[in-house]
Amino acid sequence: MNQEPSVLDYVKSLLRGKPLAIPSVVETTQVSQVTEEQPQEQPISIDENSAPVTELEQPSKKFSLPWWSLVALGIALIAQISLQPRQNRTWIPGVILYLFAAGCLVWAAWKGEWNPAELPEAQDHPEDYRVRARWLYISLPLALAAFLALGGNKFNTLNVTLWVLAIVFTCLAFWQGEYPFTGWLRWLKEHLHLPWKLSISAWTLLILASVLLVVFFRVYRIEQVPPEMVSDHAEKLLDVWDVLHGQTSIFFPRNTGREAFQMYLTATIIKLFHTGYTYLSLKIGTILAGLLTLPYLYLLGKEYGNKRVGLFALLFAGLAYWPNVISRVGLRFPLYPLFVAPTLYYLIRGLRTSNRNDFILAGLFFGIGLHGYTPIRILPLVILVIIGVYLLHPQARGRRLQTISGLLVLVLISLIIFLPLLRFAIEYPTLFDLRAFSRLWTTERPLPGPALVIFLKNLWNASTMYFWSDGQIWVHSVTNRPALDVISATLYFLGVVLILVRYIRQRTWQDLILLLSVPMLMLPSILSLAFPDENPALNRAAGAMVPVFLIVAISLDGLMSAIEKRVPSKAGFTLSWGLAAILVLFSALGNYDLVFNQYQRAYELSSWNTSEMGGVVHDFGAMYGSTETAYVVPYPYWVDTRLVGMNAGDPTRDYAIPPEQISATLSDPRPKMFLVYPEDTPDLDLLRQIFPQGNLSTYKSQVGKDFYIFMVPPASNIPGGIPATSGISLP
Repeated sequence: MNQEPSVLDYVKSLLRGKPLAIPSVVETTQVSQVTEEQPQEQPISIDENSAPVTELEQPSKKFSLPWWSLVALGIALIAQISLQPRQNRTWIPGVILYLFAAGCLVWAAWKGEWNPAELPEAQDHPEDYRVRARWLYISLPLALAAFLALGGNKFNTLNVTLWVLAIVFTCLAFWQGEYPFTGWLRWLKEHLHLPWKLSISAWTLLILASVLLVVFFRVYRIEQVPPEMVSDHAEKLLDVWDVLHGQTSIFFPRNTGREAFQMYLTATIIKLFHTGYTYLSLKIGTILAGLLTLPYLYLLGKEYGNKRVGLFALLFAGLAYWPNVISRVGLRFPLYPLFVAPTLYYLIRGLRTSNRNDFILAGLFFGIGLHGYTPIRILPLVILVIIGVYLLHPQARGRRLQTISGLLVLVLISLIIFLPLLRFAIEYPTLFDLRAFSRLWTTERPLPGPALVIFLKNLWNASTMYFWSDGQIWVHSVTNRPALDVISATLYFLGVVLILVRYIRQRTWQDLILLLSVPMLMLPSILSLAFPDENPALNRAAGAMVPVFLIVAISLDGLMSAIEKRVPSKAGFTLSWGLAAILVLFSALGNYDLVFNQYQRAYELSSWNTSEMGGVVHDFGAMYGSTETAYVVPYPYWVDTRLVGMNAGDPTRDYAIPPEQISATLSDPRPKMFLVYPEDTPDLDLLRQIFPQGNLSTYKSQVGKDFYIFMVPPASNIPGGIPATSGISLP
C-alpha cells in the first residue's frame, strides 16, 4: 500500500527543488477520513506573548537550544566587556568580536532562530475628512486673539485663557467619534454600580515589581546623588523665584534663554510640598518627568511587538544610568524624552491605524514639549522623515491622502500650542535662537575646522557612545565610558542587527523609522559644530533613549522567543525567563554601581561644596541672628557665590564681596565672617590688614575641599564664634 506524503514531506520537497504531486481532492478526503480517528498533534503555545508553535516549526521534541543565537549573545557580551574603561583601552578586539557576533546573529535570524516579535497588523480607520465646523469657527479667532495678547513675554489670565480655549476647541473640531473622555466616563458610571472583584494576575504582579524596582532606582538617595548644585541650578532657582513673585514669563532670558516648563513645574512643587528654593525641589520635578516617560516606552513596546517588549523597554530604561542621571541632576534634560516618547507613540500608532485622533494626540504632546527643553526643536524634522518613510513604503498604498491630512492636523494643533513661543520668537528673534546657534554655528567662536568634517566626526562619536565613550561632561555622566551598561549595550547592538535584517527581508516601515530615529534624535548633540568637545552629550541626545531602549527590549524578547520555540513548553518558559532575569540582574547591578558609586564620587570630585559653605553661613546666622555680615571672597573658578546663599536659605542674595569693598564693612559693628579660598593668599593678607583682631580657621570638608573661615568679632571685641557643629574651630 502506497502511503500518501505528509505536509512535511511536501515542504521538504519544495526545499530540494523537486515538489511532489498534490493528491486529488478525493484522495485527500479519503486520507483525512482515515486520519480523523487518530489523535492529532495540537499547536504548542508557550505563553500569551509567543506565537503558536506547530509541528512544522518544531520538527523534533528533543531539547534543542538556539545555539547560533546564544553564541552571538556570548560573543557580543565579550566584545562589550573588552570595550569597558581600563588603562590602555583599545577598540580593535571589541570591533572584531562584534563583527563575529553580527555574523552569527545574521545566520541565526536567517535560520529562523532569533527574530524580532511580529509587528501589529495595520488597521483601517474610516476618514471622512469632516470637522466640527462650529468649534473651528470658535478656535481660530481665539488663537488669533491669544497670539495678539501674548506679547511682552508675559503670561496673564487673559492670554492664557484665550490660548487654552483655542487649543481645546481646535482638538474638539478635529476629533473623530465621541468626544474625548466620554467613553471613560460612561465606563466609570457603568462599573460604579457593579460589585468590585479584585483579581491580580501573575503579569500584573510582574509589572508592579518592575515599577517598584524602577522607582527605587530613581528616588533612592535623592538628596545625596548628586550632592551639589552648579551655576545652571542657580539660574533655574532664580527663575522660579521670579515666577512665584509675579514675573510669569513665557521665555526666561537668563543664561542664553530657557523655555518655561521646568520653571512652572518647580514652582508648583514648591507650593505643593513646601520644599523651598532648593536642589530637592528641582530634583523632584525632573525625576517625575523621567518616570512619566516610562509608560509610553511600555506602550511603544506593545506597538512594536507585544507587552513583553513593553515591559523590558520600561525596565531597562528605568534601571539604566543614562536616564537616571539626567533625571537626578535637576535640570531640564528629561523633558526631551518625556515628550518624544508620547509623540512617537501616537504618531506611529496613527500611521498604523489611520486614526486621526492619534495625530491630534501626537500634536498635543509635541506642542507642549516645545516649551520644555531646546533640543526637542529637532522633532519636526524627525516627524517629517517618519511620514516620508511611511509614504514611500507599499503599506501606505491607499492611505497617503489620509496620512497627509493627519499630518496637517498635527501641525495645526502643535502650532497653536507653540503660539506663546512663536510670539516671543517674533519679538526677540536673536534671544530665542541664541542657545541653539551658539553651539551650531559661529555665534560664540569660529568653527574649529571644516563644518562637514566636524559633523561626520560628531556623528561617529555620537553613534558609538553606547559602546565606547559618552563624552566629557561630568555634570550628567560618568565621563569617557559607554553610555549603556554591558548588558544593554550588547542587546542594543544585536537588536540593531536584527531589525536591519528584518527590514531587508520584509521592508517594514516601522523598522526603518526605528533605526533612523536614533541618529536623528541625537542631532542636537551631533550639531555641536562650534564646540565638538561637547559631543556626545547625554543631555542633548536624551531623546534617542526612547528608540534605543525599545531596540534593547525587542532584542531580548526575540531571544526569549527563540528559546521557547525550540525547547518543550515548561522548560522553554523557565529557561527564557531565567536568562532574562539574569540579564536584568546584571544590568541592574552594573547601573547601580554607575549611579550610586562612580557617578556620585566623580561628581563630588568635580563640583564645589557650596552646601557645606551654605551650612556654615546658616549656622553663623543662627548664632548672631543675621547672615547679612557673612561674605564669600570670590576667586577664579571657585564656587558660584549665589549657590552659597541658596544653600543657606537665602535664595536671592549673592554672598560675593569684591576685595576692594571689604574695607567698607568696617563701619558695621556686628560680627563678620569671610569664607576664603585656601590659595587666595592676597585676600587673606588683606583681611588680616583690615581686621587685625580677626581669627582664621580651616573648615575640614567631608569631600576634601577645605576652605578658610576668617571671623571678625563685634566692635566691642567680644570673641566671636559659631556653633561647634559647623566644623569650625577658632584658634
